[in-house]
Amino acid sequence: MTFTTPLQKDAVKIMLLGSGELGKEVAIEAQRLGIEVIAVDKYENAPAHLVANRAYTIDMQDEAAVLEVIEKEQPTYILPEVEAIAISALFEAEKRGFHVIPNAEAVNKTMNRKNIRVFAAEELGLKTSGYEFVTTLEGLKAAGERIGFPCVIKPVMSSSGHGQSIARTADDIAKSWEIAKEARGDASELIVEEFVPFDYEITLLTVRNETGTIFCDAIGHVQKDGDFILSWQPMQMSDAALQKAKDIAKAVTDGLGGRGIFGVEFFVKDEEVYFSELSPRPHDTGMVTLITQSQSQFALHVRAVLGLPLEYTTYGSGACGAYKAKNESHTPVLEIPDASFTKDSFVRVFGKPESHVGRRMAVSLVLDEVETAKERALAIAASISDR
Repeated sequence: MTFTTPLQKDAVKIMLLGSGELGKEVAIEAQRLGIEVIAVDKYENAPAHLVANRAYTIDMQDEAAVLEVIEKEQPTYILPEVEAIAISALFEAEKRGFHVIPNAEAVNKTMNRKNIRVFAAEELGLKTSGYEFVTTLEGLKAAGERIGFPCVIKPVMSSSGHGQSIARTADDIAKSWEIAKEARGDASELIVEEFVPFDYEITLLTVRNETGTIFCDAIGHVQKDGDFILSWQPMQMSDAALQKAKDIAKAVTDGLGGRGIFGVEFFVKDEEVYFSELSPRPHDTGMVTLITQSQSQFALHVRAVLGLPLEYTTYGSGACGAYKAKNESHTPVLEIPDASFTKDSFVRVFGKPESHVGRRMAVSLVLDEVETAKERALAIAASISDR
């Protein structure tokens, strides 16, 4: 491959549609290869804005606004990094000859829980939990009775657990309906899922391009209200269950096609593996790869986009703990103990311009035996404060 120089007329350009903490790491990895980076988000000074060559603040659900910035910048590759994007703009961009990662149809299927669930369960025949889609409170009540309690209720389009809840009895349905309105994206339709009494859940990072498909070691994680609190790698699981997860991940990513990394989520019960969700981009639980792998999920994503070989070395086991703000601030400051920074641990601060209670502001990373790493990562996260 020929590597270019940023800001020159022949520069290879990556445009990030969504510029949060995951996009920031993608931008850094692209910059390391001399790629020009354009970061776009709905708010100013988003994390990736801080490290990009140029930044734009637009309404990303406005098709005309998205197409305007694409036409202005003429990116080589367009990387959607959030769910709340005008999908119609991506289809139109492809018609105009732009390269959407992995492709517009894959984004359309995966950034909407209805589309990806129907694709996985009904088109590919993969094992999933039971589900229904509803658009009204009355429909939600009826679906809850049919699916059974407890059941999981999510907006069809959202991220980081926003709008997600568990209705444990029929009395919780009205509250779940209100919670769903907090979605980052589209809350006009909800998915009601059977609650699988799983033993554990994993993310299987699946990376593909024309050179082939590879899998990172399975990542275990703890989530609260759909947003991750702790992740670790590798997740101890049987060879049989891991192979089932790989087979399912390859089937669904082959079906979607295109280049890039996919965060494929599964529930595992005994030896049964249930497909849950898929993100066509780096995954929040995959931030643990910043310390466990020679090529993090972000570096592998950029390699996949560029068509480079997909290879990496595992440094060892590790864990990642999320720090969420406890205060509201327009000038957030994090207090992090010096002891957090050792030969095998550190903290990544995202640099978000505002903090809100519960907003993820940083992560702790530890390289150690899995159980020890989990304890240390949580302890470091707990030692952080904000103001």
